[in-house]
Amino acid sequence: MTNGLRANRWPALACGALLVLHPIVLRFEGRRWWCACGRPFLWASDVHSRHCSQHLADPYSFSHIEHGILFYGLFTWLWPRMSVGWRFFLCLVIEVAWEIAENTNWVIDRYRAATVSLDYFGDSIGNSIGDVLSCVLGFYLARRIGLWSSIAVVVVTELVMLVCIRDNLLLNIVMLLHPIDAVKQWQAGG
Repeated sequence: MTNGLRANRWPALACGALLVLHPIVLRFEGRRWWCACGRPFLWASDVHSRHCSQHLADPYSFSHIEHGILFYGLFTWLWPRMSVGWRFFLCLVIEVAWEIAENTNWVIDRYRAATVSLDYFGDSIGNSIGDVLSCVLGFYLARRIGLWSSIAVVVVTELVMLVCIRDNLLLNIVMLLHPIDAVKQWQAGG
């Protein structure tokens, strides 16, 4: 085996280890594998129901696609000489770390207090895995379509999510860090 092939193997092994560790940590945090309803839906469309964040995908999966796009762009800009494999690993590290942090009691309580997500009790492990896979899709998409198309995808996704569910990645960050009552009322339909 040549040194180049051996060197390319390390990011793949690191990614594999991270993807195995992710659900194990969530299970130790007390997360359910799947929705308590017992029905294995792949998609839950209602963001105001207890099914949101409990099945493989939901409207917030699109914001995780945005994560992958944004991480690809950021890491390519910051470290253009770093291999794509290691940039992908960094993307996974951040996404998995967020998925684990998002399911701590502190963040769950913060979401419930600061946003309209009153019925949010954390992600199921299946949903968290779906979120990571959505991020992977975004990373791959950004690599394939380039900078300007990636920017267009993020802008369109943000606008469509804003219209369809009154939430998106930007609002989610704002409301988590510095809640705005007027936004919370608008999101609740008031």
